[in-house]
Amino acid sequence: MTILFAPSEGKRPGGDLPPIAKDAFCLPKLYARRIEAVKRYDTFVNTADTDALKKLFGLKKEIDLARYRTDIFAAPTMKAVERYDGVAYDHLDYAALDGRAQAYVDDNLLIFSNLFGPICAKDRIPDYKLKQGEHIGDFAPEKFYKEHFSDALTEYLTARGPVVDLRAGFYEKFYKLPLPHVTIKFLKNGKSVSHWAKAYRGLVLRQMATQNVKSEEALLAMEIEGLTVKEILVKKNKKEIVYEITV
Repeated sequence: MTILFAPSEGKRPGGDLPPIAKDAFCLPKLYARRIEAVKRYDTFVNTADTDALKKLFGLKKEIDLARYRTDIFAAPTMKAVERYDGVAYDHLDYAALDGRAQAYVDDNLLIFSNLFGPICAKDRIPDYKLKQGEHIGDFAPEKFYKEHFSDALTEYLTARGPVVDLRAGFYEKFYKLPLPHVTIKFLKNGKSVSHWAKAYRGLVLRQMATQNVKSEEALLAMEIEGLTVKEILVKKNKKEIVYEITV
């Protein structure tokens, strides 16, 4: 089982693990490619002017830039799933999961970082800031990772069994799934929701972790408070579970 997930704009600062190295990431054969992207970011962050950095980070105040104007290769790290702290991660509430459920997330979650590309939940990453969709100068991370990581990702996912894609649509620019997979859609009063979708993706992931879901059948049988399965749609290699929000 592999669950594909989006990152978050918000990050927790600090960390008590060593700086990034080859053993910090899954897909170690692609480490050199990953570092190629990170070096571009590090150089840009430490040489660009204030306006360029505000655009890159998606920040308005100059005082907020100092946090990210650092040597990313010397910065302390923490698990990726603990670094991100946006809406979806708040509702996952990884810190409150028991050891078995945390191990499930560590072993089965693949996060699509705007900077580091596809990373496992337990991979070690430093604090960073890169607004979704922004380029690093003339360098487009989503195009870079799609070109250099897609084949390896398909091989990785094929070997691991069922795939559940909980990413926001933007992250198909990093990798478009060619394999059979399950996606989830949320409706409120019959209409698709966007903002609250992040929260419910986190809740779905949390429930999968607590129930140790390893198969499509177990996913379909899963009960989540506040959600009811309205229908299941099948199109080509995608099976979409449509949930109605009942609260």
